[in-house]
Amino acid sequence: MADASTFRGTLDFLGELGVFDVVLPFLLVFTIVFALLEKTRVFGTDKVGDTEYSKKPLNSLASFVIAFFVIASSRLVEIITQISANVVVLILASTFFLLLAGSFHEQKPGGFFLEQGRFRTLFMTLMFFGLAFIFLNAIKTKDKTWLSWIFDWLRQFTDNVSVATVVLVAIVIAFMYYIGAIGGSAEVKENSKSGK
Repeated sequence: MADASTFRGTLDFLGELGVFDVVLPFLLVFTIVFALLEKTRVFGTDKVGDTEYSKKPLNSLASFVIAFFVIASSRLVEIITQISANVVVLILASTFFLLLAGSFHEQKPGGFFLEQGRFRTLFMTLMFFGLAFIFLNAIKTKDKTWLSWIFDWLRQFTDNVSVATVVLVAIVIAFMYYIGAIGGSAEVKENSKSGK
């Protein structure tokens, strides 16, 4: 078996120093909390002349304390590490999707982005549910993730006829709504072309 590279040894050394489970989570939490406090201006503003400035010393101190509280809990650090790793996978998946979808579109000066419409809404909904699953899978209670608890709870209804009937009716209604929405938008386009 080949020996580990020098860079791998360096990463292992940094891991032993606590860079990955202390320093990086601290910086991540500090940055996010500080950005939120700066954006929301919870602690108020200072007015200098005609310009209002956020209270950076208070925002930075509060962010510093919150970040320290987070890294003091090894459980929170584990959750943050797992969520961050899975979110990166989700970001890579969306990037690869955009690369593939962009290869079938003409090149524009501003680049390729999903236009407003159903396709963009569907994609954002899928990303939201992916993020929700990542969070639910990262939080554990009694050696079981919240996602496992939800799946176990749903599994008890798989043999229930009334639940299956409700799901089938919901799928039929959603399909009929979708077909009606497509027909309605086509009719509106036809009326606008004909000048009605």
